[in-house]
Order: sequence, then C-alpha cells, then structure tokens
Amino acid sequence: MEQFQHISPQDTKARLDKNEIKVLDIRDDQSFESGHIPNSFHLSNGNITQFMNENDFDTPVVVCCYHGISSQQAAQYLIHQGFKEVYSMDGGFEVWRTSFAFTTTS
Repeated sequence: MEQFQHISPQDTKARLDKNEIKVLDIRDDQSFESGHIPNSFHLSNGNITQFMNENDFDTPVVVCCYHGISSQQAAQYLIHQGFKEVYSMDGGFEVWRTSFAFTTTS
C-alpha cells in the first residue's frame, strides 16, 4: 500500500516556487480567508470530487492543515483515491505563517 510522505514548509515553498506541486489547504473557510499559502486550493468535503475530476493524479500534492496533524489523514485518503505523490506538510499553516509571514495571502 502506498503511503503519503512528509514535507517541511521550506521544501514546500521551494517546490511551490518552481511550480512543481499543488498545495491543498483543508482548514475551515474563515481560517483560509484570513490567510493561506499563495495559490493554494481550499479543499473541503464539498469540493473534493470536483478537485479529483479536474486534476491529474500524477501531479504532486501537499496537504496543509493547522498544525500538520489532520493533513496526514487527508493525505492518506488522497493516496487511496489514486494520487501518486502526496505529502503532509509538517507543522501545518502555523509553521508556514511564522516562517513566511510575508507570503500568507494570494
């Protein structure tokens, strides 16, 4: 069985800057609206089917939550759905926000 991988916020940013990954933010609507990783997709139960229909399963994805806990379950779910390269971002958005405070909105 395939497993998701872990990725640091720094590696996420480096790969995002090269347009190599897609970031999926699974936090609630209000948290996403108040700040998120640039160009991230706000993934929810309401739009996950649409996301899967519109994206290539070969595209590497990084799942981001508040602290890097919930994203692990979501990342494993995406692996089970057939995505090939899935990461859970360690530390979540809180670590991203403190590391890259100047880049938290799109």
